[in-house]
Amino acid sequence: MKAELYPADAGAPQPLVIEPMIQADLTAVLQIEALSFTTTWPANAFSNEIRDNKLAHYFTGRLGDAIVAYGGIWVILEDSHITTIAVHPDQRGRKLGEEMLLKLLDEAITQGASWITLEVRESNDYAQRLYRKYGFTTVSTRRGYYSDNGENALVMWAGNLKGELYAARLRALRTALDAEIAQRPATPPG
Repeated sequence: MKAELYPADAGAPQPLVIEPMIQADLTAVLQIEALSFTTTWPANAFSNEIRDNKLAHYFTGRLGDAIVAYGGIWVILEDSHITTIAVHPDQRGRKLGEEMLLKLLDEAITQGASWITLEVRESNDYAQRLYRKYGFTTVSTRRGYYSDNGENALVMWAGNLKGELYAARLRALRTALDAEIAQRPATPPG
């Protein structure tokens, strides 16, 4: 697996190529899902989302030929919901999750959403910091939301996605992220 994730010609940072998820991606997506979550979506859930759900927009992120990240949203009129986002554990700490989050925000805006929401584990401080960076605030708690251990979920929300203030925030964050990506090592840290 390592050979697949780290191409031999790695010297310069590789861009994360984000494309719509297709059926052929599901083996790699399910592998990342199993490595990332204790309670996982079954293959047919992803398959149904990308094949049948017209409100769903799912993407994979590739470094070279390897899928290393994925994410999805639902957009219903002006409302959007991040359903899932994950990065292969061997690739974490390289801003790939942030790149995927930015893609999901861009897609929500492109599809006409005015606001976006998500659930995040109460213990996942890293994800919460990333979401706050992009304007999400905690609006409520869902007690016992996660079936694996009964952990609470924080419901986070960002609004006025179509406004100039949010657009300016995204431009500034995108510029900063692009600068960090330019400095990203070709292989993950550690």
